[in-house]
Amino acid sequence: MFQESLELYFRRLLDFLLYTKNYIIRKNPIQALSESIVEGIKDFLTIKKKLKMAQYRLNYHRHQLQKMEQLIAENSEHNFLKGSNLDQKR
Repeated sequence: MFQESLELYFRRLLDFLLYTKNYIIRKNPIQALSESIVEGIKDFLTIKKKLKMAQYRLNYHRHQLQKMEQLIAENSEHNFLKGSNLDQKR
């Protein structure tokens, strides 16, 4: 009885170790962790460049919006949308 239960426990332990080995081979968590760390370092080192590009895009879109608002104001019939007094007199 004791020997049978010991064999059963040993077989279960071997099955668990086999499943664990196959999981590690399939998923490779150590490699995934190292890749994640490398990507984080790359993002950290290139954050200034990404910030400058985002600021450039923001300024470009803001400029485009101001140009559109100015064109709308110049071509509008309403006085409160028009530009300066000089534009109104022209």
